[in-house]
Amino acid sequence: MARGEATQNKVHFKGNNDDFIVFVDDVEAFKNWQSDSSVPLAHFVSSFKVFLTHKQGTQGQLDAAPKSTLASEFDTENEEEVIKKILKEGTLQTVEMSGRQGPTNDSMNAMRTK
Repeated sequence: MARGEATQNKVHFKGNNDDFIVFVDDVEAFKNWQSDSSVPLAHFVSSFKVFLTHKQGTQGQLDAAPKSTLASEFDTENEEEVIKKILKEGTLQTVEMSGRQGPTNDSMNAMRTK
């Protein structure tokens, strides 16, 4: 695996006023949870944080969603309840990030020639 190569899984929920994102680590456990909600969220949710993208879909700048925004969109400030709703009604998206190539540290080239 090249440096920086990774896969990122996120669930996107388009709300009335904004777009919300929850990151998922284990897609298989997430799919199991969709059919069996007894699977603990901690098995597949990356962080118990809800992000918003300021109406930019899944590609916008991610900011932590304030409690007031959660309350106006989801009628609750409880992040766990909001995460469950986003996971149930949102869409899963997987993004492949390509690896970086090239020298590891350009400043070390002078040392290598000696």
